[in-house]
Amino acid sequence: MEFEFTDQDKAFRAEVQAFLRDAVPADIARRTRSLVHTPKDDLVRWNRILFEKGWVAPHWPKAFGGTGWTPMQIYIFEEECAAADAPFLSYFGLRLIGPLLYTFGSEAHRAQHIPGILSGDVFWCQGFSEPSSGSDLASLKTRAVRDGDHWVITGQKLWTTEAHFADKMFCLARTDPDLRPQKGGLSILFLDMNQPGVTVRPIVTIDGGHSVNEVFLDEVRVPAGDVLGRVGQGWDQAKFLLGHERVTNAQVPRSKRELALLRTIAMKETRGGMALAEMRTVRERIAEIEIDLAALEWSVLRELFATPGGAKSQGTASALKIVGSEIQQRIADLTADLLGAKAMATIAAASDRPNERPGDAADHAVGVVERQLFFRATTIYAGTNEIQREIIARELFAGH
Repeated sequence: MEFEFTDQDKAFRAEVQAFLRDAVPADIARRTRSLVHTPKDDLVRWNRILFEKGWVAPHWPKAFGGTGWTPMQIYIFEEECAAADAPFLSYFGLRLIGPLLYTFGSEAHRAQHIPGILSGDVFWCQGFSEPSSGSDLASLKTRAVRDGDHWVITGQKLWTTEAHFADKMFCLARTDPDLRPQKGGLSILFLDMNQPGVTVRPIVTIDGGHSVNEVFLDEVRVPAGDVLGRVGQGWDQAKFLLGHERVTNAQVPRSKRELALLRTIAMKETRGGMALAEMRTVRERIAEIEIDLAALEWSVLRELFATPGGAKSQGTASALKIVGSEIQQRIADLTADLLGAKAMATIAAASDRPNERPGDAADHAVGVVERQLFFRATTIYAGTNEIQREIIARELFAGH
């Protein structure tokens, strides 16, 4: 396929660039460049700015608050947001539960939850992974037992991103222990994070930051009607969601921005009076990443044009996730290699860490090692890459 930018696309890109130049607050842009874990205040502010512009959910259907843009326009918008160092908005409302709601949810649930997701007044987290059930969701143990007009949920969720500031969780649980998950044993339920029985404990990751948590659910009661779609539909909903998530997790716009920053570092940093960008080995390593990222970008665009918003097969979604996550790690590793000890610089964040930025640290050096360390998780979250390769193999050899 050929992806040519039309005159309308070029005009749209110019419109987006003009908006972002004035709209992205300078302090937010700086933290986006330098921090791994975006503070909630930054997410709220940027969500509100895009909501008031009408651009907060461009990938949603227009009927539910989307923009009506073409797949190419959506891609251009996301690329320019990354280039402008705008934060990636909270994933779980806009990218996950939102599409689940307008695809599977009742009219009542849409009316109840979608406005708060769009405005950014309500933050969500995803209760899927468990201590013994990450990529293999069929083995999860959290159960929801019907008790009159309520479901009673008991279990534990792990690696729950943003649970510490989320208002709500969409929780995957066993609602029928006698049925296999694939045959109706699982459902997705909604619950409030501040209600009795919900305990959130922070998990500090290898970079020293906090965005993931473990969540304990001790006989949490939710109304019987707070089930997404039909009882027992959870497996199909989870597969729908994970297919979308793995395409998004290719993270091409963000990787293009990280690659641009890498090139800047290679031009500014020197060894023996020579810019690193002039060294053959550095040029070759950057070129290898650039070639692979360009190939990934074309693959993502092909999928978005063929099936807007998702991948046409689980295997394809898995392949995009694998390549995208590994490219993120390669960029982060090379950036840290080029900076050496300078990459250790950090800045103070609105979090539980007391880190301070050394006064002589260059802007392009701040947060590099934190990103490198945290990006070890890219090949784990949204389904480990080992599991993704198994999915590809099963699909490739199905029927043989």
